[in-house]
Amino acid sequence: MTTILTVSGVLLLISALLITIRVLAGPTSLDRLVAVDAILAIAMCGLTLWAVYSRDTTIAPAIVALALVGFIGSVSVARFRVRDDR
Repeated sequence: MTTILTVSGVLLLISALLITIRVLAGPTSLDRLVAVDAILAIAMCGLTLWAVYSRDTTIAPAIVALALVGFIGSVSVARFRVRDDR
């Protein structure tokens, strides 16, 4: 089980690094918005992975709070987004 958790953590770390590149070099604001949402999803997965590893369920409200913040942030940015000029 520890091997699976370690491999999962490494894959989450690699994907977070690749998505960080998209945040920094995204050509449009929508690319950056999707990348930030993906980083938030990876953070939630990382917290869930830690909860499985430590067998501690008290972190579940933090995961739910991150999901709500990500949803509200995405909706608000998408709602009030201005056009990117090239």
